[in-house]
Order: sequence, then C-alpha cells, then structure tokens
Amino acid sequence: MRIIRSLADVTTDDRGAIAAVGNFDGVHLGHKAVIGQAQHAAQLAGAPAAVLTFEPHPRMLFQPDAPAFRLTSAAARAEAIAALGTNILFELGFDAEFSQVSAEDFITGILHRGLGLRHVVIGHDFFFGHRRRGTPEMLQEYGIRLGFGVSIIDPVTEQDGAVYSSSRIRQCLKEGDPRGAAALLGRPWEVMATVIQGDQRGRTIGFPTANLQLEDIMHPAHGVYAVRAHDEDSDIWWSGVANFGRRPTVNDRGPLLEVNLFDVSPDLYGRKLRVQFIDFIRPEMKFSGLDELKAQIARDADAARQTLSE
Repeated sequence: MRIIRSLADVTTDDRGAIAAVGNFDGVHLGHKAVIGQAQHAAQLAGAPAAVLTFEPHPRMLFQPDAPAFRLTSAAARAEAIAALGTNILFELGFDAEFSQVSAEDFITGILHRGLGLRHVVIGHDFFFGHRRRGTPEMLQEYGIRLGFGVSIIDPVTEQDGAVYSSSRIRQCLKEGDPRGAAALLGRPWEVMATVIQGDQRGRTIGFPTANLQLEDIMHPAHGVYAVRAHDEDSDIWWSGVANFGRRPTVNDRGPLLEVNLFDVSPDLYGRKLRVQFIDFIRPEMKFSGLDELKAQIARDADAARQTLSE
C-alpha cells in the first residue's frame, strides 16, 4: 500500500482513485463496511482503491489536554487498512491551518483538485471543514457539480440494531470488556509500544515482565488481562498475562503495562512489542506484601492460560 502524506506527493497514477474518507480510529467493522464499499466500486471501475484519513486525529488538536482516547496509532491504523487490500492511503496532516479550511475548499481544493478523486465513499455521520459545516448532502451536491461520485453509507449495525462505533469500543475497554471490544473491531484490541527498563521487581518473585507505556493510546480499565504478544520481527504469538495500572502494592509511578510471557524469555528491551488484550481477569488490587502479590499473580497466570487455551 502506498502512503501519501502531502498533496505535493500525489502523482498522475494516484489520481482517479475511489476513496473512503474518515478518521477510521480502530478500523472497526463499521469502518470496514465503508472501506469495503470503496474497494468494491474501485474494482468495478478498474480504479485504485484508496482511503483518505487525517493525522493526528482532529480531536488531538482541539483537545490537547484531554486523556488519550485513540484506539489505534497511525502505524497500526495504516496496517489495518492495508490488510483490507487498499492500494493507497492518503494520510493528510491535520494542523491548525488545515482546521481552518472551509467545507467548500476541502471539497474543491483537496478532494477534487488536490487528490483528483473519482468517487468518494463516506459514512452517514461524516462532517468536514471549518467548524464541521460540511455535510454528506453538501458533498453530494458538489460532486454532481464537479463531476465525481459520492456514496453515503447508512449506519452499520449489529443484529440487535446497535451501531458499530469507536465510542462503543472505548466504553467496552474502559469497563474491562476486551471481548466486547473485539466483537466490534472484528479482531482483538491491541497496542504496540517499545519495551522499557523497569525496576525488575518481577524477576525477584519469578514473574519477569516486559514493561510498556501507553502514551497516545487510550488506557483500558486497570487490571489483569489474558494477552497474546509478539515482537516487531516475529510472527510467533506468545501467550501471557498482563497487568495494566499503577501497581499500588509496590510502586506507583503512573500507568504501566507489564506483560509476563509464558514459557519464553526473549530479550525485548528497546524493541516494539505488540500486545493483544484477549480477556479481563480481575481489577487491579493492593496486596499486603510481595508474598501475597506473588500468590495472586500465580493464580492470574493459571486463569490466563485457561482462557487462552479455550
């Protein structure tokens, strides 16, 4: 998949694409329906299948001091979009100047002249331009005038009528429900971060951990999880148990993800580790001392092994 981050990098071969447009945080099943519609139209037209998104997420510009909320990093989002078979990812920088672009200029200057899109596919709730004044209906009207097609996708729902959405996934994760999040994503929710040096206390009690800080990614409920993980250069998924939280028993130095891998002890310092949250085992707790903590971790590990074996 070709990633284009500037209008100046758009080539003649890139023009004429059929693109799904949106933020696509999480690339959940609703997003996949929008992207899939664009890919189907591109296949019928013999055109490149593209996705247009923005980096960083606009909310990060408008609410810079708000807690991290993203479900996926830019790299993870790009990887998920590529896995769907997309040919081109237009990942345009969203900054203060971009936020002032009017809805009209977004259509004429970016979609039409800048990218030369042949057809645009959007969700029913896609609003755009300065102060979000651009509507799906407005985009359709301009498309007719400028000569490109626009498809508006109705809400994608589960059997019970609930709409797939990033906000629902965030709520699942805040409530300690990674299985619910996975059902909306179509895959386990995962994070990727660099393994950092910890205090190595886990080694002294027989449970060494790989420690990761979740910086720009939302924080799930504090507690213990059954997980799977692999490092950046491996296709082998290891099973494990992880604690995300402040470690009230030993040392509160801010939220940290500590991953104990079963039956392997790779050297992961300085490497990127990808961690999938499979199931929630229990909330974070404070124990009377290391012996009680060690006994509970052993029980958590047994519970995680059982869950992952199923």
